[in-house]
Amino acid sequence: MGAIKRVVSYPLSVVFYLFFGLTLVIFHPLQWLGVTLSGAGAHRGVVNIMNLCLLRCLHILGVVISFENKHKLPKNRSLIIVSNHQSMFDVPLISWYLHKYKPKFISKIELGTGIPSISFNLRNGGHALIDRKNPKQSIPVVSKFGKFIANNNFSAVIFPEGTRSRNGEPKEFAHTGLKIMFKNAPNALVVPVTINNSWKLVRFGNFPMGVGIHLTLEVQKPLEIGKLPIDELLNTVENRIVSTIKI
Repeated sequence: MGAIKRVVSYPLSVVFYLFFGLTLVIFHPLQWLGVTLSGAGAHRGVVNIMNLCLLRCLHILGVVISFENKHKLPKNRSLIIVSNHQSMFDVPLISWYLHKYKPKFISKIELGTGIPSISFNLRNGGHALIDRKNPKQSIPVVSKFGKFIANNNFSAVIFPEGTRSRNGEPKEFAHTGLKIMFKNAPNALVVPVTINNSWKLVRFGNFPMGVGIHLTLEVQKPLEIGKLPIDELLNTVENRIVSTIKI
């Protein structure tokens, strides 16, 4: 980051966190109202608007966002969206730009408490919370999640790296969760997704934020489960994501 950008990033980061925090605080009771008064559909609508607002907060930092999808994805079929992971902003990015496919996330269990709006959504929005240190807990949860996605024509979002890349370099993909999802949602369409530059938002930690960044989300060519041997399918998905990451 240039000297001028670094100086400007401090006051802009303060303003950003003010609006980011207000968004989470405001949408927490709105989510509760959606769930309580109108059910899952209304809650999903509130969450969609919240994610849009969270992305709009990034414009305070001079962030530009581009979305590219050259492939027609079905709305009446389950999707397994597989993406690289660079920052917490990957979640609202995927949630908003692919919201018509009703994305549900596999998240670590620690995020299920203590965070306004986010924790409420994870507990009440049909997402899966797993203890990454406890396979006896996580494997049945992911299995149940796969069946839930398949039975409701929702989309599952998986970050197979497990943790965020701090410098954009992709980490080794863990295949266990994907294998479980493929087994329990065999008719789903696998959709590789590549996110670029979101790591630059937090390259210095949570403060100051990066400014003037071009954040991109690109949907790669989908794949059918069952048309390739499982290992070849997993490697193809990983290659399509990794080959389009720009460092």
